[in-house]
Amino acid sequence: MCAEKLHRECRCAGNPVIRVFVPRERRAGEQRVAATPETVRRLTGWGCQVGLEAGAGRSAGFDDGLFAEAGAEITAFDAADPWQQADVVLTVQAPPLETAAEAGGYGLLRSGSLLIGLLDPYANRPLFDRLNSAGVSTLALELLPRISRAQTMDALSSQANIAGYKAVLLAAAELDRFFPMLMTAAGTVQPAKVLVLGAGVAGLQAVATARRLGAVVKVSDVRPAAKEQVESLGARFIDPPSLDAPGETGGYARQAGVAFLEAQRQQLALHLQEADVVITTAQVPGKPAPLLITEELLAQLRPGAVVVDLAVAQGGNVAGSRLDQTVDVGGVRILGASNLPASVPQHASALYARNLAALMEQLIEAGELRFDPEDALLDPCLITHQGCCRRSDLWPALEEVLA
Repeated sequence: MCAEKLHRECRCAGNPVIRVFVPRERRAGEQRVAATPETVRRLTGWGCQVGLEAGAGRSAGFDDGLFAEAGAEITAFDAADPWQQADVVLTVQAPPLETAAEAGGYGLLRSGSLLIGLLDPYANRPLFDRLNSAGVSTLALELLPRISRAQTMDALSSQANIAGYKAVLLAAAELDRFFPMLMTAAGTVQPAKVLVLGAGVAGLQAVATARRLGAVVKVSDVRPAAKEQVESLGARFIDPPSLDAPGETGGYARQAGVAFLEAQRQQLALHLQEADVVITTAQVPGKPAPLLITEELLAQLRPGAVVVDLAVAQGGNVAGSRLDQTVDVGGVRILGASNLPASVPQHASALYARNLAALMEQLIEAGELRFDPEDALLDPCLITHQGCCRRSDLWPALEEVLA
């Protein structure tokens, strides 16, 4: 039965326009918004009626008046009607499960509506179960395939760029020395030495930012192919151990084996002794982050050194890192930075909203919401649709329940 449904055309029949709703973010500390006045104009130009919850963009520097001028209807906070009437809800982060019980919130989404956002699919099974039982379709942007057609919609990359940039600024603020070389009347100050672990989008932006600030940068990555990109930014690439190198799949690094991780840690020991700043970015989708810097390796860093762990929300690359906390271990300051894009909310929102608008453009045809669930662009990230869970592989335990 589900297979038949999944091959049908999804269409909001009978609606003269597509009703798009942008709520205020419910997650604590989240300052981004899923639309900007620029993208509201684009959506209305495609035949959408855009509603925006009052104050949704204020933390990102977008006043309600700017949205109203762009064509959005401003609705009261926690009003029920916008949720009940929405065909599409655009969000940044996955809503907390408890918002399903609010007077105005995700629990009011009607069957057949579509929720799009960074929905944290691997960790949010209860939320998807709740939305699926209500007949709500869900598109998780984390699962968009890395194909050329999806480049303008790649929210992970747009936000990782910001995380890499901000990680360097945080490290520079915490470090006990300058980043650049300075020649003064009192003598010459040598540049800081930065070690970046992981040469994905966040890592490469960290490299570029640290280099702009004048630091000497080294980079370690499990993919030998990353060497060219690293060296093009003026950094030195540390070749990975040849033992069981994990490589990559679908544009992401694969999970490394125990033997490879141990060889990599041994290799890093010497480089850590020289480092003033370490920025770790290594993550594997759906898996705990690999532990790259153990307690023993932390002891190799000099007192006053700074470590920024961008993988802390997935368990962390660094022993002792704590979510959204700064921890001192033997004089080394470890910053567990889980949501740095939210700390640069205006540009982060602008980029994210463009990602969403590019995706919405693919879903709108002749002023109507239509999409093929089997489309190569949508198939991997459409988790629930028409009462069916399409990605039970995200939660292995769910397969046992359905068997």
